[in-house]
Amino acid sequence: MQDGRLLLVADDPLARAGLATLLADQPGWQVVGQYASRQDLDGAVAALDPDVVLWDLGWQPQEGLEHLADFNRGVAPEAAVPVVALLPGPEWASSAWQAGVHSLLPRNVDVQTLVAALAAARQGLWVLAPGLAPSLPFRPGGPSDEELEPLTPRELEVLQLMAEGLANKAIARELQISEHTVKFHVNAILSKLGVQSRTEAVVRATRAGLIFL
Repeated sequence: MQDGRLLLVADDPLARAGLATLLADQPGWQVVGQYASRQDLDGAVAALDPDVVLWDLGWQPQEGLEHLADFNRGVAPEAAVPVVALLPGPEWASSAWQAGVHSLLPRNVDVQTLVAALAAARQGLWVLAPGLAPSLPFRPGGPSDEELEPLTPRELEVLQLMAEGLANKAIARELQISEHTVKFHVNAILSKLGVQSRTEAVVRATRAGLIFL
């Protein structure tokens, strides 16, 4: 698979530079542009063709949320570039979700989780940090009464590969983790989804909009 094309958006130039430096050391991603939220992001997307937008909303996200809503307004879901938003706290999760982001993470997220979330978003998956879930009025992609415990970005990656028919050994090879770790993630997925088998997990996750087949 070709490297993912990543567009960074942050109003703080130090935050942009820091994220660019951080992600430059991660295999599988190419930072194709760095922008402030007030710049012409529609033009940037058209020119740079990113796979994912990583949007750091900073510590005072009011203005950034307005630009984020403008960025997503009027764009058909199938044509939208996935946006992974970094939030200063759970009190902003609902506003960011309503502005049209695909995934929500805290600003203090570790790099491994961030990279896993970017990979999941690139595959069309919704990513929601567990600590932000209580602030949302509904679950991503599913009905409002769907009581599913949120999956971590890594669990979403494992779940997507399960949906593609990969066995534990193949998943371990794909994600470069041990087979024992894969088994741990699979058991956690089954428990969180309230199912007994991998097939049931894929069916329920698809209905809830957590994965796409």
